Amino acid sequence: MITVLSGGTGTPKLLQGLKEIVNPKDLTIIVNTLENDYFSGVYVSADIDTVLYTMADMINEDVWYGVKDDTFITHERLEELGCGELLRIGDIDRATKIQKTQLMEEYGLLKACEIQAKNMGIESRIIPMSQDQTDIKIITDIGELEFHDFLIKYQSMPEVLDIEFSKVKPCEGIIDSIRNSEAVIIGPSNPITSILPILSLDGVWDALKDTYVVAVSPIVGSGAVSGPANKFMKALDIEVSSVGVASLYQDFLDNIIIDNEDENLKSKLNQIVNKVTITNTIMSNLGVKKNLAQIIIDSISLKKRGDY
Repeated sequence: MITVLSGGTGTPKLLQGLKEIVNPKDLTIIVNTLENDYFSGVYVSADIDTVLYTMADMINEDVWYGVKDDTFITHERLEELGCGELLRIGDIDRATKIQKTQLMEEYGLLKACEIQAKNMGIESRIIPMSQDQTDIKIITDIGELEFHDFLIKYQSMPEVLDIEFSKVKPCEGIIDSIRNSEAVIIGPSNPITSILPILSLDGVWDALKDTYVVAVSPIVGSGAVSGPANKFMKALDIEVSSVGVASLYQDFLDNIIIDNEDENLKSKLNQIVNKVTITNTIMSNLGVKKNLAQIIIDSISLKKRGDY
């Protein structure tokens, strides 16, 4: 079994490749819930839904959010009625969110995700990082902002000075999944707002020390492949580079995969992590995604055979 730590953009692209070369039944995906909240009366778990839609081949790859070819009749009508939404939620996507909201009231988030994954024909196990209500505050040069306000309303433009997020309990099964895995893959999601919240859960950091861990850097050169990860890293005084990513994970990291553009950082990285793998990490098509996934699986196989 392989466990993947995921946010909502970079890692789902990798998941597209992984599920082509690994039996989906052998994948467990632990997903960030820090950004989850209620909008227009429904529970929005953006990262979880993106993973669900990716694994069900439904994801809108133009924006890596929502369902491909969705309609927006409800969203547009709400705007006409003067009930504008911060998030642009499609009609099929909204149905998923309404169902999840109802299921959560009866079963909780973990069971709701299990039910929805089964209904979508997904064979992998998808675990939300926590069932607790989470909260994240972005401290910026224009004041304290909710995460979605920063990301959508202000288009990630303000300078980030600090980040605060709530302490939550890990979801049932997370620690066992990590400990029982052949390897853990940390996907190329935002290291601060997507991955660090998972790492901060009680028991996760220590469990990773006893597991083979390979991470794909979401930073190429001095910028994020997508999203405002660079602003969040700067706010926490972490170097915006693959070196900074490796430093954040160095207590448990065995192998970091970086883009060809960052080959010049190999010597620095070798001072932090035993193995550095260099390849194309810009996942512009399925072929690149499968190739990157295969490199990761080959690394895990080498470790398993003792040839690492």
